[in-house]
Amino acid sequence: MKIPEFARLNLRGVVLSLALVGAMAGVPSAAADYPDSPISVYLPLGPGGATDNLARIATNKASEELGQRFSIEHRPGAGGSVASNTVANASADGYTLLFANFATHAVTPSLFASLPYDPIEDFAPVSLLASQAHLVLVPTDSGIESLDDLIAAAEGDTLRFASSGIGSPLHLAAEFFASTLGVEMEHVPYESSAPALQDLIAGRVDFMFDNISSGKGFVESGDLHAVMVTSQERSTLLPDVPTAMESGLDDFETYGWWGIKAPADTPDAIVERLSEVFQWAMKSDDVVETLESQGFVTIGSTASEFETHVADEIAKWAIVLEDAGLKGSQ
Repeated sequence: MKIPEFARLNLRGVVLSLALVGAMAGVPSAAADYPDSPISVYLPLGPGGATDNLARIATNKASEELGQRFSIEHRPGAGGSVASNTVANASADGYTLLFANFATHAVTPSLFASLPYDPIEDFAPVSLLASQAHLVLVPTDSGIESLDDLIAAAEGDTLRFASSGIGSPLHLAAEFFASTLGVEMEHVPYESSAPALQDLIAGRVDFMFDNISSGKGFVESGDLHAVMVTSQERSTLLPDVPTAMESGLDDFETYGWWGIKAPADTPDAIVERLSEVFQWAMKSDDVVETLESQGFVTIGSTASEFETHVADEIAKWAIVLEDAGLKGSQ
């Protein structure tokens, strides 16, 4: 997957511990003693699912180094704005963090006409943790086997695509797809991916984008056919599914991503400590093995790399939202 070329620091055991001690030398005692109590991580989604699982794996590993547990707090609603606003207004002491994602920090700046917080100014980036590509899925009996078949069908009629809701990553991925192909398509939003997938299997809609982790089982069972994976490289989970580039879309790529953000004005020493620990956690062999088996690409970036990534994502998806007539629509 074409993720920014982040430095892959091999932080392990004593090496990391010594680095962290050095980083904390000479800082105020509040930062030097950090953390001395559990840390709350706010998720913009409900319990269960791939995001919840990723958050627990990442924070459980990080807690091994920090010596404090992480408490996962679920605050769904308003495209992630509920959780984001909670963290933006929390004390900047490193004990309240946001499990940021594509929706909260790549989409909301353009999708919402106004927000109670600033997605950039009100947060301190910590680390981009992981990403996951999408699958383009069609009913098995649709007769569509390849991207060329899907394009031909779209040029012959207006295709209907399902998504997990207006402004969701899966919706915007499909809008980007339609814009790239230069064809008109009809959006059919659902409350979540599960009913959308069931209607896709039944042929009530023509195609949809879905995360590899949730779409993989339907492909393997034969209920759905995967036209392509939206990454630069084939997925090890579905190695027979061609990439967008192999299918003829050289510049097309979509993926979900997840990272840690803290309230703005969190002390630099605390942000740096958190960043180093999450970098180590996401590069630990057991975490990499577990998450890759679920379709994730583990990253573990520096804070500055995460900041650059978010800025690039906001610029990219602002164009997609404008082309789809969704900019400032909520």
